Amino acid sequence: MAAYGLYTHIQSNKVRSAVLLIGLFFLVYVLTYAGALIAGVILYPEQSYDWYMANAIWDTRQAAPFVTVGTIAWIFIAYKFHQSMIDQLTGGELVTRNQQPRLYNALENLCISRGIPMPKLKVMESDALNAFATGMSEKQYSITVTTGLIKRLNDAEIEAVLGHELTHIRNGDVRLMVIAVIIAGVVSFAGEMIFRILFNSGRTGGSYSSGGSGSSGSSWSSGSSSSSSSGSSDKKGGGGAIIVIVIALVLIALAWLLSVVIRMALSRSREMLADAGSVELTKNPDAMITALRKIEGRGELPGATSAIMEMCVDNPREEFADLFATHPSVDRRVAALVQFAGGHDPGKIDDPEPQIEDQTADGTPPEASGPQDASPGTTSDPAGPWGSQGGPSPGGGDSHGAGKGPWGTTPKP
Repeated sequence: MAAYGLYTHIQSNKVRSAVLLIGLFFLVYVLTYAGALIAGVILYPEQSYDWYMANAIWDTRQAAPFVTVGTIAWIFIAYKFHQSMIDQLTGGELVTRNQQPRLYNALENLCISRGIPMPKLKVMESDALNAFATGMSEKQYSITVTTGLIKRLNDAEIEAVLGHELTHIRNGDVRLMVIAVIIAGVVSFAGEMIFRILFNSGRTGGSYSSGGSGSSGSSWSSGSSSSSSSGSSDKKGGGGAIIVIVIALVLIALAWLLSVVIRMALSRSREMLADAGSVELTKNPDAMITALRKIEGRGELPGATSAIMEMCVDNPREEFADLFATHPSVDRRVAALVQFAGGHDPGKIDDPEPQIEDQTADGTPPEASGPQDASPGTTSDPAGPWGSQGGPSPGGGDSHGAGKGPWGTTPKP
């Protein structure tokens, strides 16, 4: 179904994302089947190809409930502890209004304007220009901003970045991406474990190279030779085992590759919607565009994993052929904002100047917290409630010829 307007695009994207997430979960069962194939070869090295395939299907059906429960348990553990792990990797710290009044007030105003519960606000010490949202429930949602971004972006641009991350939370992107990263982690972990079991058993058992003669688990080569002499090298013994192992390895590699592609597609499809959502919140497409231009190429977070970089406003880690890119290019995002939101592109920004001003403890500029010094060469009298108070000069006379009282000029005595 075609999508028209921001909200129908959001709904359409949610449907596609749900399908992709189901596909990602299905890859766990593909790996289970590949593991069953390899287990059958290790335990019964002299069976036929057809037997291995049928046995793997039966084993996968038996293991499916346990695999499902294990994956859900993995997701639950990540639900409980993923935020603390992310904070440990990035060094993000919770801040209050007193610590970051400029940032806190901008986020609070956005939330109040749309009736959105305010997420936690965190700041990480880094010269990089980036921000990301995390969490899987209303109590866990948080937005983390780097100190570099706070210093280099003006108020309107910071508001646009916060609106971008707030849109990710509103649309459920953050929860979806965390789950996708977790399931992809299960696929990667299971694939690596199967590889280790396969090659460790091959080295120690001697069944896959030139194993001992006279044993039931003879080598693949000897099994293949005997099967070849009987005219059924692909159905019996080592020949069938080799084919099954190759199929299992292909399935593992394919599952890992698809898990990466699906995860990247989920991330990439949501960034432009978050840009549009930020413009909807702030009514300022130019601020979102200039923020992207300032962040462009300056968002690398030292020590952050690829999973964290996928959640950021921009991911400067380039991938080949755009297939594994987690974000559309900044040029594409800016072009969309210019075309559909009426923004203006200033072009690439070489070195954004610091925007933050010195502030007192309560967030006000220094000149607003006390009296200003008089200009050089002039005499300044203390001000009264209606203007400057008149009074004699230190030398006994008035330097201006007449003092001023609250209702006008006071005549000289």
